[in-house]
Amino acid sequence: MIDAPDATSTRPYLIRALYEWCTDNGFTPYVAVAVDDSVQVPREYVKDGEIVLNISLDATSSLKLGNDFIEFKARFAGTAREIMVPVSQVSAIYARENGQGMVFPLGLPKGAKTAPSSSVNLVSVPDGAYVAQSEDKVVQLTSVESDRRNDEPNDQPDPPRPATTGPRPALKRVK
Repeated sequence: MIDAPDATSTRPYLIRALYEWCTDNGFTPYVAVAVDDSVQVPREYVKDGEIVLNISLDATSSLKLGNDFIEFKARFAGTAREIMVPVSQVSAIYARENGQGMVFPLGLPKGAKTAPSSSVNLVSVPDGAYVAQSEDKVVQLTSVESDRRNDEPNDQPDPPRPATTGPRPALKRVK
């Protein structure tokens, strides 16, 4: 049996799962990346040590969501760039359209052990959103649509949804 400290990180698997969920539902997957010297991104788009990248099939070429790195080619202001992001530097993956996704604690150097207090907990707040709490910061995640269950008490009705004017967009792969 493998001990938890020797097991591989769940982060790359969760990133791949949420990426697949976004694409299956017609959403645009975005990743927030904490930029340091190990991250290969256009530095002119980095703000406050972070960059948000669109990793949809339409925005990338040769996308590889590996266990150690996320690699792809993308255009920034019309110029093709090679992007390489260590999975440990991904701080969140979410759908652009509704903000649903997951926040991760920042990675530790290889060989470092994580303390129980360095994990991220999602805590529900009264307005139906979630707050990600870690030892370093609290991040508010909001959603356009509420993710409430029928068995939870709800004093206010859900707001009306806008009428759809056509069929739902679908992804078509062209080879």
